[in-house]
Amino acid sequence: MPIDDEAGSGAAFSQSLERGLMILSSFSETRPVLGIADISRAVTLNKSTTYRYVATLARLGYLQQDPETKKYSLGPKVVDLGFAALNSLEINRVAAPCLQSLADETGYTVSMAVLDGPDVVYVERRRSGRATSAFAISLNLHVGSRLPAYCTSMGKVLLAHQEPAVLRALLDRTDFARRGPKTLTNREQLTAALAKIRQTGVAVNDEELAAGLRSVAAPVRDRTGRVVAAINIAVHLTVWATTADTVVARLERPLRHTAAEISTRLGYR
Repeated sequence: MPIDDEAGSGAAFSQSLERGLMILSSFSETRPVLGIADISRAVTLNKSTTYRYVATLARLGYLQQDPETKKYSLGPKVVDLGFAALNSLEINRVAAPCLQSLADETGYTVSMAVLDGPDVVYVERRRSGRATSAFAISLNLHVGSRLPAYCTSMGKVLLAHQEPAVLRALLDRTDFARRGPKTLTNREQLTAALAKIRQTGVAVNDEELAAGLRSVAAPVRDRTGRVVAAINIAVHLTVWATTADTVVARLERPLRHTAAEISTRLGYR
């Protein structure tokens, strides 16, 4: 019969597991390599007890020891667990509360899209509970809606972060039709705009998709740093009749903050 070394702690609590997790948590980006003494101090256990737990974790692959320094670092099993956790997170589920908070904070509709060929596909869309949300944007956009990337702020963000060869192929498939009064219908003009977006990190759509519609977009990155989605805040002139520069000045900061928060939750550092 196994001996319960957590007697008195409650049947649903494991002190051994807690100690093992505390040891793993003592490693960080700033402290990636630790000796037994370092770990002992971090988890407030004596050295012999600490060594017993560390040896077990190393044997299971959660820690690894440098044969020369005798110090420890996180092992491949921890990396596998981290990747498994990230892969189990759907970007919609991760982003949804952040997008809703942004919509509520700014009072405007917030969306997220991914690139599919020369188009963007809306994968999340959140409206504010404020009075301004009563002004519906006439495009009737919803999750699953598809629009040409070249004339949308999110599309331009996603195009801007493609490899040059991929971007050329996508633009070859793009019909530069005029969708709004200020649509960029010239490939060279769009290419120059995309270069600027790569530098600034945000894209502005000033009535390029539809008359009266402006939006500001920022990229969302995964743990590798790859841009996997874009988010934007859309404003209609019937709600806020001001210049595009004023829209950017007011909305860029909360937009960037939300994009960074979502990226962090996806593992980007």
